[in-house]
Amino acid sequence: MNIKNIMVIGAGQMGSGIALVCAQAGYSVLLNDLKQEFVERGLGVIKKNLSRQVEKERMTAEDMEAVLGNVTASTDLQDAKNVDLVIEAAVENMEIKTKIFSQLDEIAPEHAILASNTSSLPITEIAAATKRPEKVIGMHFMNPVPVMKLVEIIRGLATTDEVYQTIEDITKTLKKVPVEVNDFPGFVSNRVLMPMINEAVYTLYEGVATKEAIDEVMKLGMNHPMGPLTLADFIGLDTCLYIMETLHEGFGDDKYRPCPLLRKYVKAGWLGKKTGRGFYVYE
Repeated sequence: MNIKNIMVIGAGQMGSGIALVCAQAGYSVLLNDLKQEFVERGLGVIKKNLSRQVEKERMTAEDMEAVLGNVTASTDLQDAKNVDLVIEAAVENMEIKTKIFSQLDEIAPEHAILASNTSSLPITEIAAATKRPEKVIGMHFMNPVPVMKLVEIIRGLATTDEVYQTIEDITKTLKKVPVEVNDFPGFVSNRVLMPMINEAVYTLYEGVATKEAIDEVMKLGMNHPMGPLTLADFIGLDTCLYIMETLHEGFGDDKYRPCPLLRKYVKAGWLGKKTGRGFYVYE
């Protein structure tokens, strides 16, 4: 399957990063969001990222303009009528995602593959909102997208081998490393990572140690580049809570029960770096 035109839905941190790596690989990219201001913000992030590469002499100003020329702004889902691949990076909410996929199924051409960047939600359930479940797949990029090499590729129950192979090949053209994963809650990355973060929150909640001490133990003792509580702040505590709830509901096992302190912080609006306060305070 020949993929030339890609639509990325959601111009936030993940979506703008995905659009950037696709544009750098030479694909024609539509960056879509609900409002023009959201798309403009996403384009601003892409320009800032590329400008940094030019400053560090990793690319020329001409190359930067060529990459920017590959990205077009979009605020209308109808623009999906001419694409070969859609990568959805909207908010992590099943109702919103299934609505988007149902609409895309009506708009996108018959050959188009519909991929989701979901970090924990079942691909099979998302695919069920369409009449082409065999062409629905998960492409879970890591944050920050331009830096992180891994892409978890998640097969839904109906995903064909041909669609899987196409997405694996595209992932390699983006200079990423594809890893095949089956459709279970949290896949591999968040099924392993989130309970660790949740346990770190419990350790703080129970007064075992200070947040600084917990992070220091994991950095120096386990050679993690960042402590789990700092990492939770970067991911967003609301996202961490949502994934833990998905794991808890998906497996029905109390080992995935979100820590009450995590719930309390989310209810207080202390969502981490994006709101200026989570486990730590950010200026």
